Amino acid sequence: MAEEANNSGQDVKVSFARDLSMFDASMIGIGAMIGAGIFVLTGIAAGEAGPASILAFGLNGLVTLLTALSYAELSSAYPQAGGGYAFIKKAFPGPVGFASGWMLWFSYIVACSLYAMGFGSYFWEFIRSFIPFLSDIAFDSLGPRFPLALMTVVASLTFIAINMRGTALTGKVENVITMGKIAILGIFILFGLRVVFGSPAEAFSSFTPFFPQGFGGVIVAMGLTFIAFEGYDLIATVAEEIKEPTKNIPRATLISLCVAVLIYLLVLFVSIGAIRPETGASWEFLGKYQETAIVRAAENFMPVFGIALIIFGGLLSTTSALNATILASSRVAFSMSRDKMLPTRMSRIHPDRRTPHIAVAATGAIVLVLALIFPIHVIGSSASLMFLLTFALVNLSVIALRRKFPELKGGFRVPLYPVTPIIAISLNLFLAIYQYNFDARSWYITATWIGIGLFLYFVYVEKAAISEIPQVIDVAQPKPTSQHKYRILIPLHNPDHVIPLMQLGAPIARANEAEIIVLGVIEVPQSLPIHEGMRFIHHKAPLLKQAVQYGKKVDVPTRTALRIAHRVSDGILTAAVEHKASLVLMGWKGYTTNRDRIFGEVADRVVRQAPCDLITVKLMGEWPIKKILLPTSGGPHALLATEFVALFQREFDADVACCYVVKKEHTERDAEIGLEWIDKTIHRSGLEGKVDKRIIEANNVAAGLIRAAADYDLLVLGASKEGLFSSVLFGEIPEKVARFSKCPVMIVRRYEGIVKSVVKKVLG
Repeated sequence: MAEEANNSGQDVKVSFARDLSMFDASMIGIGAMIGAGIFVLTGIAAGEAGPASILAFGLNGLVTLLTALSYAELSSAYPQAGGGYAFIKKAFPGPVGFASGWMLWFSYIVACSLYAMGFGSYFWEFIRSFIPFLSDIAFDSLGPRFPLALMTVVASLTFIAINMRGTALTGKVENVITMGKIAILGIFILFGLRVVFGSPAEAFSSFTPFFPQGFGGVIVAMGLTFIAFEGYDLIATVAEEIKEPTKNIPRATLISLCVAVLIYLLVLFVSIGAIRPETGASWEFLGKYQETAIVRAAENFMPVFGIALIIFGGLLSTTSALNATILASSRVAFSMSRDKMLPTRMSRIHPDRRTPHIAVAATGAIVLVLALIFPIHVIGSSASLMFLLTFALVNLSVIALRRKFPELKGGFRVPLYPVTPIIAISLNLFLAIYQYNFDARSWYITATWIGIGLFLYFVYVEKAAISEIPQVIDVAQPKPTSQHKYRILIPLHNPDHVIPLMQLGAPIARANEAEIIVLGVIEVPQSLPIHEGMRFIHHKAPLLKQAVQYGKKVDVPTRTALRIAHRVSDGILTAAVEHKASLVLMGWKGYTTNRDRIFGEVADRVVRQAPCDLITVKLMGEWPIKKILLPTSGGPHALLATEFVALFQREFDADVACCYVVKKEHTERDAEIGLEWIDKTIHRSGLEGKVDKRIIEANNVAAGLIRAAADYDLLVLGASKEGLFSSVLFGEIPEKVARFSKCPVMIVRRYEGIVKSVVKKVLG
């Protein structure tokens, strides 16, 4: 949880209060979906697709349902603030995770601005209809825009204040407003159904022809109205404030979507079937009046109070959606700030109200700027596009996180996995691409916003994270001037790992005329001053002494370094920089109990930020090593791995097998390609003597290597980083093999390869 200083100046942990029940969460989702969209988009959709606009809404509901299933699984497994952003950054940390949060935050802010402006329009529509003289005075004296802007500001400030007061109050307000507008739309639907069933033949004739604009009109209507189905995802953004999240979040997500879709379809059905225009078809009548179509429909089949009821419903809908969306957008900003991707002040939680008050205020300020200055109707279409792209990434995250953490189970699982998320990804991307045909400006705005975000990420966010000055004390020790150009840094923590790590480091040191620097890091809790670690220096002395003695035994220059740090990873990284390490060689226990990490907090951070080549090895079994398995794959990481294997072969007099994995249903050519890779690897590596060549048959590369490694003492892999959506550390295959292999596993990462990979991604 975020930290906030109390009045006494001490740091205390302040977390969200879990005030929201399943009913409250459902109302947040329903309130966001049944917003201005149902009032504004009904006429527009009918004008584009005719009676088939019902099909457009139904298909959008189906597309959205597929993504809602992914949201339900992820939010029950990871009930944290941030919603879609929180899921995507777990699956794809770095620029993709940042971009998802950046897009989602902007999309919610634009939606807030639209709802605030919608409130202003409906407010003055109400005044114009029932208190016309007041409307005339306001618009005659203040001009056409100022009265609208004034009510937009009033609505925005009101709900910003409500959200700053507390989530419980926000939830109660949302419940009242949402129940009110459901009741109003229910009355509208009942009157419409009475007319439809009173004259069924005439009513159903309004639906013929069903496709007056062709099926292309349905696709256009789907793109136009998709933003109306955004809302259930807001439940995930307030997951840290929902009671019993693993049970209540999936239920609330599906309940809110089903209720909203049912209401949408009924409203559209009666709007087309119950009105009797003097000329033309009913869908043409609705298309003519666009955003006021429901008001005109109410005039046709409701008593005199119909207009007032619908206008009042519009006011409730816009305020409800504004309330829920401010809540969600502020939580996205809070989550990004907590991850240091936005200014850290935005992650502060008020100690009394338990709300991210600074994130709410900052979000509200941007909402007001957009609502008052920019052409929201143009930017609004890009919000729909950003939601589609974000939803595609959320579905992709389900696949990625299931593969990374197969043991992870929440309160809900997507049915028919992986078919369901794959279909959802395809449909979301199809609608996103098709939107270019409707309004290319939405793509230009989206591309610009994403480009700005990525520029900020690579120029500021990433640099700030890397250059963050950690609290580390370098314990004063003799530092002889080193003549060695190649230095191997070996962090030591586990006494059982000292000799195995030195055994691996010694042949590398001899081959490169290098020295070994053995490092001890004393970790001090964040709650204690850093200098408290001085009292525990003696705890690391035996480890360092044992390593130095082994270095003398094998005639490898070895010296010691000692750091005191709040985080072990800070001590390792600062030592690597200060000693200009050429290689970091570190052990790994072989598992992690934290679902958010691959190798554990220390190893994960060192792997990402080490400024040199790196070896991480899962140590188990007895040494020295007699049988080594070397998979071949190509690339700078694999090439460095083969060089190390050649050194180990000579050092341990080990037998080496070079392997390549092919599918069980492989062709002869596939096997030939594998043997060519093996021969190329052997030729480049400097391996001596007889090297076994193995073709491993397996439909899954990782599973094949894990099975084959059972007969060996060490499996050596080069890291893999293919593409923007590759796994977070070494690549999916090495990480799976390292996690589940029953024999020691070494993963090698060449630093230059990482740099080139990042440059390639940035420059395209």
